[in-house]
Amino acid sequence: MTTACVFGLGAIGGYLAARLALAGVRVTAIARGATLEAVRSRGLVLIEQGRRETVQLRTAASAAEAGQQEVVFLALKANDLPAIAAGLRPVLGPGTAVVTIGNGFPWWYFFRSPSGSINPTLTTVDSRGLLWRLVGPEHAVGCVAYPAARVPEPGVVEHIYGTRFSLGEPDGSLSGRVQRIAAMLAAAGLDAPVRRDIRTEIWTKLALNAACNPVSLLTGATLGQMIEDAGTAGILQTLMQETSAVAASLGVRVPLQPRQLLELTRPLARHKTSTLQDLEAGRSIELEPVAGAVAEIGRLRNVRTPALDATLALARLRARLAGCHG
Repeated sequence: MTTACVFGLGAIGGYLAARLALAGVRVTAIARGATLEAVRSRGLVLIEQGRRETVQLRTAASAAEAGQQEVVFLALKANDLPAIAAGLRPVLGPGTAVVTIGNGFPWWYFFRSPSGSINPTLTTVDSRGLLWRLVGPEHAVGCVAYPAARVPEPGVVEHIYGTRFSLGEPDGSLSGRVQRIAAMLAAAGLDAPVRRDIRTEIWTKLALNAACNPVSLLTGATLGQMIEDAGTAGILQTLMQETSAVAASLGVRVPLQPRQLLELTRPLARHKTSTLQDLEAGRSIELEPVAGAVAEIGRLRNVRTPALDATLALARLRARLAGCHG
């Protein structure tokens, strides 16, 4: 697999596109606005380990301009995905793999789920079922992305930490397509393990994000500041416990305890969550597809999430007052 399309050149999409292009993959990047203009005029700038490198990419302003692709990495925020569902058709062929690499509860989650489903789509994720109907879950390959990066200016991506993109088929199979995608990422110097149970890893990261992201909105704190403050760390652990209980209602056991999950964030102590970065930049935020989805599933499965409900109410107000509620 030597061609790929990256839809969205934010922090993670830009990092992925740059690494793939540097490894010789023919990358088409779909972007818009100032980012598209910057990349077209000077290339995509990657800052990594103190080095600054300019990467030339084929760019497109739309899926129609990009054309049909072998693999499409959706790197937009989860709350922006339904709006592009109809426009994705030009990049999709019968065998196109669609890899969603953002945060949030995956829109395809209940496709071929071994524990069954409660509803193909959630109101907090894809309220009208556009992704399910117009993209099709049969195209989906699961992914949990761990790198931390930031965009100091349009067309410039600074990689901070981590190279892992865990992959997995919704049905748990070791398909040819998921192994080809993993090989492509590995050739780009990225860690790309293929998981037979990608949903466990999805919930493990979701437990962290559903706790840290809304609390970061309310406090303005870095990850290190949150975990070093005893009171805040206690709240985070309670939120993680509630998320783990919701996961258990779908037959998934989060393998780490809340205290262990918090310890995973220590290498990123000085880092702000992507949600807080978006709030400070005045962009829409991934609140509903992350924490909101956990609370919605809890209601559907009769699992109480009082701490999460309270935190969400405050975070939603904070986002609305800032004009960033997406």
